[in-house]
Amino acid sequence: MTQPALDPCRCPLCGQPNACAMATPNTGAAAPGPCWCMRVQFSADLLKQVPEAARNKACICATCVAASEQPPQGQSQGEMA
Repeated sequence: MTQPALDPCRCPLCGQPNACAMATPNTGAAAPGPCWCMRVQFSADLLKQVPEAARNKACICATCVAASEQPPQGQSQGEMA
């Protein structure tokens, strides 16, 4: 069984477009600028969720990054049990 081809323009976690400037086909003469992902920190836990085949080949999308930064449901920061 063959695996589907990896699309560097799609998030390896959710499959939605990742808006990666580095993966977007360059249609103009100018080189792509820095991607939004170069200005954010990805947690080690989030990076561990990326399948091995997609590591260093496809960016995680901003939605998945934002979701990983939210506290778990039912908990708020500073709340004590």
